[in-house]
Amino acid sequence: MSHIEIKEEFILKARALWPELEWIKNAELREQTTNTWALALQKSVLTPNDLNTIPFTLLCGPDLKVTFMDHKRAVVHIAKDCGEQMNKFFKNDLPVNMDVLLAGAILADVGKLLEYEMKEGKSVQGSYGKYLRHPFSGVSLAEMCHVPPAVCHIIATHAGEGDMVKRSTEAFVVHHADFMTFEPFKDRLKV
Repeated sequence: MSHIEIKEEFILKARALWPELEWIKNAELREQTTNTWALALQKSVLTPNDLNTIPFTLLCGPDLKVTFMDHKRAVVHIAKDCGEQMNKFFKNDLPVNMDVLLAGAILADVGKLLEYEMKEGKSVQGSYGKYLRHPFSGVSLAEMCHVPPAVCHIIATHAGEGDMVKRSTEAFVVHHADFMTFEPFKDRLKV
């Protein structure tokens, strides 16, 4: 793989968006995860301010108020709590690699920075996104930053595309954390 130049300003923006990066104990993986977000910010038309204001999905209608970053950070926190409980109760029978889990949860939607564009102040699926949904572009960004396959697997399998393959334990956790914070907005019983 060729060397990718990532500007320091985007590394600082990624760190500001993601205080949860500090939860990743492995310094190399933390740097790879940070660099992936920085690269996505560098390539994207979306700014950190956009990510803190646009809806987290285009599938729940124009009135959705939950922002991209609110959703993403909730997924990371839920995945972390779940992984810790699985390690507590299942110990050696179903161990969860917390660094892989956290990096995967943080990176799951990084590809949306390439999938989305802004038109008339609203986020829309751009022309790039019509060809490549975020699990694919997310893996591409992550591989450019030398993210290990176990984490790329989580990015690739966190959405519906992942229903076609076997998921790792960490990928199951991220998938369910993501969907439990998405599906009720899209299709819940309202009484």
